[in-house]
Amino acid sequence: MRHTPTGGAGTSGTASSDGKPVSIGAVLTKLREEFPEVTISKIRFLEAEGLVEPTRTPSGYRKFTAQDVHRLASILRMQRDHYLPLKVIREHLDALERGEPVQLPAPATPSRDLVEGVHGPDEERPTAVRIGRAELLAAAEVDEAALTDWEAYGLIVPDADGGYDVEAVTVAKLVADLGRFGLEPRHLRAVKAAAEREAGLVEQVVAPLRRHRNPQTRAHAEATARELATLSVRLHAALVQAALRLRLP
Repeated sequence: MRHTPTGGAGTSGTASSDGKPVSIGAVLTKLREEFPEVTISKIRFLEAEGLVEPTRTPSGYRKFTAQDVHRLASILRMQRDHYLPLKVIREHLDALERGEPVQLPAPATPSRDLVEGVHGPDEERPTAVRIGRAELLAAAEVDEAALTDWEAYGLIVPDADGGYDVEAVTVAKLVADLGRFGLEPRHLRAVKAAAEREAGLVEQVVAPLRRHRNPQTRAHAEATARELATLSVRLHAALVQAALRLRLP
């Protein structure tokens, strides 16, 4: 069964300039304009789940139409913006094919809670987006055993109530992607330890500002922490690249 296009902004248009079906590599290039982290493995996974059905050439190569590309973009958008599990996404797409209206939940973007920065200590502050275990499993597309293993090594840490913040989704997806290259959770303990040390350095810098009674100063502390975190990540990436150049001339 061929799928009809679904709505949504972003990736659209024909699969190629002349409208002919294109290869999975060309689809990946197009999707990465909006979804830089998408991989061929991800596209194949969505195909295996029956969410997209490319045609096959006599030699077995996948060929994607413009409708397929548009559908993939819609799926990825619903995962990224709304953290919907694949079962719900499939139901939404089926409804759209039947011409039925679909009401998506509000985009699940993290709240930038400034921890009493712009709100006084006695004011009600926004709560960051939380997700449950089932939502995390669906968003990361992993099974219970994998998540339990990651938690055992401290790569994913649930709250006291068993929930997770949205950063857990990003971590889970990255750990899963690294796992495809044979990197197991035990191999990533050093990465986790390095991240905690970097977070400790940032905390040393902003701790005096966070203790300040002036709300604006505390807000400045949170902005400084975000900027330092960004610089730290960039430095880490540059150092890894430099080390690889030395080892792999």
